[in-house]
Amino acid sequence: MNIVRAFSGAPWESEVSYCRALRAGELIYVTGTAPLDELGAVFAPGDAYAQARRCFEIIEDALRELGAGMSHVVRTRMFVTDISRWAEYGRAHRERFAEHPPATTMVEVRSLIDPAMLIEIEADALCPPGQ
Repeated sequence: MNIVRAFSGAPWESEVSYCRALRAGELIYVTGTAPLDELGAVFAPGDAYAQARRCFEIIEDALRELGAGMSHVVRTRMFVTDISRWAEYGRAHRERFAEHPPATTMVEVRSLIDPAMLIEIEADALCPPGQ
């Protein structure tokens, strides 16, 4: 089976030794994606909606690099530091997946790698060869 990896350049990728996304045949796994800007700083501190949107932008870039798109996503997992803000995270999720909703989970966690991060998102996609 052919395995292809995509990297985003996040500082933790080399330090921990992981990739942003991995395609194994028809399956694509996007690792936990934090809301970072182009310079590696936390994007929109305090804004749950904007952070979720940023995570989805990064996920979409990784999928595109591996020959897929958001319509191929079959599962998302959202790790949030304040579940009471579920509607803000959910709004960003709905905007990305209204036409093709995946299975999803939202779980509150105590903290993420940077205290300014409110959300981290994983995604799994199914993309047949040639698409």
